[in-house]
Amino acid sequence: MTHDLSLRVNGTTRPVTVEPRVSLLDVLRDHLGLTGTKKGCDQGACGACTVLADGERVLSCLALAVQYEHREITTIEGVADPLQQAFVKHDGFQCGYCTPGQICSALGMLAEHRSGMPSAATEDVATTPQLTRAEIQERMSGNLCRCGAYNGIVSAIEETAR
Repeated sequence: MTHDLSLRVNGTTRPVTVEPRVSLLDVLRDHLGLTGTKKGCDQGACGACTVLADGERVLSCLALAVQYEHREITTIEGVADPLQQAFVKHDGFQCGYCTPGQICSALGMLAEHRSGMPSAATEDVATTPQLTRAEIQERMSGNLCRCGAYNGIVSAIEETAR
């Protein structure tokens, strides 16, 4: 059994025919040829597959494509943001495998912070927290980097947030 979908990805509507159980990650990579989004653990534990759906972070390996038919999906191929240059400037990547997910996650995280959402590191949830290094580290803790480029990633996010 297949389902015809019309997915809006990076500003372009794309038709796809998939089985209802196919993940958003597999549709992006295998059906639409958008290989910037990486398959890391395929269990939602590493964050390499993070994309944005209407500006919110989504682990695309855990999301069914059929759930996202009427949402705006943004992958790394659709991102044009100063954060990317900050990653380069602060050596926020080494091998680059996790970088697309890190950047998409950071953009979603910054939007969450701007909207006043607290994190586990937020001391006073009644006020919008300062975006300290500890706050950034906590908010980005779902994205793993095997190379250990965390300091550069946090510095890039700090610079962009200013």
